[in-house]
Amino acid sequence: MIEQIHSLTNSISIGLLIVLTIPLAMTITRMLSGPGYADRFVALDMLTGLAVAMGALVCVITGRREFLDVAFGLALFGFLGTCALAAFLERKGRAHQ
Repeated sequence: MIEQIHSLTNSISIGLLIVLTIPLAMTITRMLSGPGYADRFVALDMLTGLAVAMGALVCVITGRREFLDVAFGLALFGFLGTCALAAFLERKGRAHQ
């Protein structure tokens, strides 16, 4: 019974990883062709969120908790990077006014 639940969880997680490649491709496209800096920064923030989700799914698949630590660290750096880039855009906007 537990083995069936474990195999079902692995199958669902692998399916979700495959599904996450669609927004990953769309986000990379937006990041490369975004018309402005703000669009590219939002795409970078979404890439960070997708990477955290993928790290959590890999943790479920492999059963190793280290991937959660990596996902947490990535989320922290992504948050700090988003804050720094928002401050940069705000200063840039003031300079043009």
